[in-house]
Amino acid sequence: MTPESIKNEANESMDKAVDHLRKELRGIRTGRASTALVDFVKVDYYGSMQDLKNLAATSTPEATQILIQPFDPSAVQAIKKGIEEANIGLTPNVDGKVIRISVPALSTDRRKQLAAQVKKLGEDAKVSARNVRRDANKHADQLAKDKDAHLSEDQISDLKDEIQNLIKKHEAEIEELVSKKTTEVLEV
Repeated sequence: MTPESIKNEANESMDKAVDHLRKELRGIRTGRASTALVDFVKVDYYGSMQDLKNLAATSTPEATQILIQPFDPSAVQAIKKGIEEANIGLTPNVDGKVIRISVPALSTDRRKQLAAQVKKLGEDAKVSARNVRRDANKHADQLAKDKDAHLSEDQISDLKDEIQNLIKKHEAEIEELVSKKTTEVLEV
């Protein structure tokens, strides 16, 4: 491995941790309706489990309502059952060939629970990024021991400093995402 490949690999892995956090945060409920709440609900469709977004068009016609229009009208009951079994705290109502979900306002206690969940997801993302840093530093130490690499202690030290700068950048990004989502969740 070269110092450049170690740095690039660490950066990619830390980016993946941040992207994963973004996806997780999309599924956390705020006071407003969001199609992300139901996009990844699993539905038993003709014997195979499918994500809801593959079976229906979802939209938010109002701030407190999610509208689900199945591509196959015969899947309405399967989708309704999938949403109920997902245990996301939402009750689907079948209205002919569409499903409507009213998103009730969150209580103060529930908002606090969700804010704590957001913070936990942020901490998990930071731990993941720190693990990447640890692994990158191990690779740097192996390079230092490798006689064929011909790298000075200063070059190894610079590499570790660059890895540390990467972690600082990604942790700041994680903090910003968590802060925004926490504000959204706590907003009445």
